[in-house]
Amino acid sequence: MAHRMAFSVCVVSYFLFIGLISSEAFSVVGSEVDPLIRQVTDGQDDGVETQPLTAEHHFSLFKARFKKSYGSEEEHDYRFKVFRANLRRAARHQKLDPSATHGVTQFSDLTRGEFRKRFLGLRRLRLPKDANQAPILPTDNLPEDFDWREKGAVTPVKNQGSCGSCWSFSTTGALEGANFLATGKLVSLSEQQLVDCDHECDPEEAGSCDSGCNGGLMNSAFEYTLKAGGLMREEDYPYTGTDRGTCKFDKSKIVAKVANFSVVSLDEDQIAANLVKNGPLAGKSIIFTLTLALGIFEFVYHLH
Repeated sequence: MAHRMAFSVCVVSYFLFIGLISSEAFSVVGSEVDPLIRQVTDGQDDGVETQPLTAEHHFSLFKARFKKSYGSEEEHDYRFKVFRANLRRAARHQKLDPSATHGVTQFSDLTRGEFRKRFLGLRRLRLPKDANQAPILPTDNLPEDFDWREKGAVTPVKNQGSCGSCWSFSTTGALEGANFLATGKLVSLSEQQLVDCDHECDPEEAGSCDSGCNGGLMNSAFEYTLKAGGLMREEDYPYTGTDRGTCKFDKSKIVAKVANFSVVSLDEDQIAANLVKNGPLAGKSIIFTLTLALGIFEFVYHLH
C-alpha cells in the first residue's frame, strides 16, 4: 500500500533531521510568493503537439507577466522554442507529479541546463566520515498520510530569486520545523544569514565551501549554525537574493539554536518514521523544479 507524506525540499543521497536546544518566541513573519501563471497545458495528451497559436498566446502572456525582453529576433525565436518545449514538459510532469501544479513559471524560457547553472546551488554531496547517523526507528504504526503543513510546522513558500541559494532554504525549512516541534512556535528563519555569513567548508574536500549564491551544502550549513550559536529570524535579517553584502549577524537576536543533526537512512520507511517523529527533513529534488508552479513535492513510501 502506498502512503503519502508531504515534506519541503530545496533526490540526493541523504536526509537530515535537527535537534533544537532553545528558541525564543516571536510572531511569524509571512513570506508571500508572487502568483505565477496557472497550469497552461490545457489538458493536452502527452503525445499531442502543442498548437503553435496556443503556444504563441501563452508566450505573449509569459513575456508580459514576467517582463521578458530579448536582444534580437533570433534570441526571441530561440526562447519561444524553449518555452514551447517546456509547455510539453509541464504536461508530462503534471501526470508524474499530480500533487502539485505544473505550468508556466518565470523559468519557462530556460533550458534545463541553463536553469541548473543559474539557480541550483547545491554542491556535490560528500558527508564527513564522522557524520552522525540517525537511530533506526520503529515503523510498525506509521500513518497512511502525514503532512506537517497541516500541523502548522511549515512556513509559507519562499522564493530564492536569481541566486543559487537553495541549500540555505532547505536548511532553514528543516530548522523551522524542528523549532516548531520544540517550542510550538512557527518562526521564519533567515536564509540571508547563511548566504552572507556561512563559509563553512567540507572537511573531506578542500575548497568546497558554502558560498552564497554560488552554492553550498545543508550539512555544512548546519555545522555553521552550531558554531555561530543559531539563526536570526527572517524579519531581522531579510532575504535580498544576492551575496554581495557583508555579514550582519547579531548574536543577541538568535531565535533558534541547534543541538545536533543526523543523517537519515535512505530506507523509505526510516525516512517516513523520521519525518513523523522529528519534523520536516532537509533534502533536494530537481526533477520537476523547472515547471513547478504551485505546491510542494510528495514523498511516497511503501510499507513492506
